[in-house]
Amino acid sequence: MTHSVGPVMLDLEGSSLTSDERQLLQKDAVGGVILFARNIQSATQVRTLCDDIRQVRPDLLIAVDQEGGRVQRIKEGVTRLPPMALLGQRYQQDAAEGLALTRDAGWLLGMEMAACGLDITFAPVLDVDGSTSSVIGDRSFGQQPQQVAELGQALIQGLHDAGMAAVGKHFPGHGSVAEDSHIALPVDERPLSAIKQHDLVPFTQLANVLDGVMPAHVIYPAFDHRPAGFSPAWLGMLRESLNYKGCIFSDDLSMTGAHAAGSPAGRANAALQAGCDMLLICNDRAAALEVLDACIGKGTRRPMKLRYARARPTLESLSALGRWRRTHARLEALAGSAQ
Repeated sequence: MTHSVGPVMLDLEGSSLTSDERQLLQKDAVGGVILFARNIQSATQVRTLCDDIRQVRPDLLIAVDQEGGRVQRIKEGVTRLPPMALLGQRYQQDAAEGLALTRDAGWLLGMEMAACGLDITFAPVLDVDGSTSSVIGDRSFGQQPQQVAELGQALIQGLHDAGMAAVGKHFPGHGSVAEDSHIALPVDERPLSAIKQHDLVPFTQLANVLDGVMPAHVIYPAFDHRPAGFSPAWLGMLRESLNYKGCIFSDDLSMTGAHAAGSPAGRANAALQAGCDMLLICNDRAAALEVLDACIGKGTRRPMKLRYARARPTLESLSALGRWRRTHARLEALAGSAQ
């Protein structure tokens, strides 16, 4: 039986652990660590950092945002991935070939992240591109909900082939608002029927294969006045109507889109009460300390099912695999064509 860990996922200051951070990671309320570009020099350095984190706390979940295109935190020593929109274009030219390449991309991503020492990457992006969003755009598989669902499923299958969990974002869909929730609180004014027929399609179809879901810091007033990540109505729909059983991660509670829920402790409590299992609090150490204090004694089991449970490949061993060599060459070429 999986034991419980704290519900807080923190970030780190640099590319190695400080003595303060070694103490911080031992706090009971900490359940995970997310790595950003400032923590990363190369794939081998990330592996060393992950090993150091596990020496302090073997049970922590270690995550990164590695999607491809402009969201690729680890650049040295791993494959350069194209934006997902290019896989969408390949799918439109030849659906079977596009799905096969996307599954291979998911497998390669999972194998490389496992070799770097990570448990999960926050992927796939399941937002349907409404051609208005500055922050989603080519991170999406495309503008057709069914295309996004099919390519999302292929990427999930590939991650699962590699033994890695899949985390879909940003429920119920961030693709039709212009504002970036990192710096604003977007409001999607469409009726619920429009959201259900469009943005919710990938999440509805993939709820049974996703291991994690990250809700959007977006308000959809047709359904609730609160941002989705703080909304018992939205997260209740995910659990009950979509029958989703996995882990719910809050998006970063220090983003501007989260500030409507109050102080850092207030945001943490609101997210937990809405139904989030794990809270991300990044780029604000004072806020993180406040959230840790607010979460003392609050354990959670769901994130532990996302731990990478296989024997980890080494970065050096991947190039011996024919599937890796073929996929690496194709994805690098596609990424090069996007420049």
